[in-house]
Amino acid sequence: MAFIGVDHGTTAMRFALIEGEKVLTFELGRAEAAAMSEKEILSSIEKEFGIKVEDIDLIALTYSMGDGFSEIKDVRKLEGRGLQSMEGAGKKTGGGTRVFDAVRNSGVPAVAIPGLHVRSKVDPRMKVFSHLTSPEKLGIAYHIRCLGYEDFVVSDISSNTVTLAVASGKVIGAIDACIFAPGVHHGPLDLQAIRDVDDRLQTANQAFIEAGTLKMTPYKDREELLDAAEKGEEPALLALDTIALFAAMEIASMQLLLKDYGVTGTVFLAGSVGEVEYVRKKICKHLGQDCLSLGKWHAAIGCAEIARDVFAGEKQILGVDVDYP
Repeated sequence: MAFIGVDHGTTAMRFALIEGEKVLTFELGRAEAAAMSEKEILSSIEKEFGIKVEDIDLIALTYSMGDGFSEIKDVRKLEGRGLQSMEGAGKKTGGGTRVFDAVRNSGVPAVAIPGLHVRSKVDPRMKVFSHLTSPEKLGIAYHIRCLGYEDFVVSDISSNTVTLAVASGKVIGAIDACIFAPGVHHGPLDLQAIRDVDDRLQTANQAFIEAGTLKMTPYKDREELLDAAEKGEEPALLALDTIALFAAMEIASMQLLLKDYGVTGTVFLAGSVGEVEYVRKKICKHLGQDCLSLGKWHAAIGCAEIARDVFAGEKQILGVDVDYP
């Protein structure tokens, strides 16, 4: 039995294969995927995983915000690609679209995982916000659930920061990237950003993708920032200190939500910045507790685990209903 999960990340499309006890992974940069044909994408999957597409039992896909549906369902039953609108928060490259269409048009059995939003089964107080998290974060959370944890908070920290709370195996809330804690590139709109948008100096989306802590530094991207932090350069460390502080605040807010459900949870950090030891130690110090780190592959692996368990007949994943087959 072969199951594949696809993580539509900010910078890359990550794929994971689960076949028995074997787990394999690979990634395509979003710009790289955008330049490929659908046939080339499928060929890459076959080559990297050593499998024929006709031997894949189920693929679980994530795509963009996933805010146009609220159940895990067959990709061929989605309206469009499962979005309310193509407009929103984030950079568009076309790589995710190309991968989604390649899978949907291939004939391989596939389900789409929704994001969390106002029509999702979460704590109703969280619905003051229209959107809580994109679907790949459910992949991360489900992987943690498969590791045996029922109560936890997971903060995915990279280009942006998104934090989820899970109580008794069900996701009860999340804080999306455009609401609170900044990441390296993206963050919430502050007073000056609102003024700039009102004055038509930039769009709201431009403000969002430039609101991360990178703006505090002379560096051009995340890789340059992290390299500078390893060398102990002060602007880089200040940027990471800022991310750690606000991520800890966001985690603490989700812990407060868990407390309202009568549980306390383990804290997990994910993402390319969340797994940096300097950042992890800072967050642990702020929270006064240890945090466990996950690598960049766990969203894709969690999506593959969703595919495996949906194929086996699960009708709920983290409290999200399954409409398949």
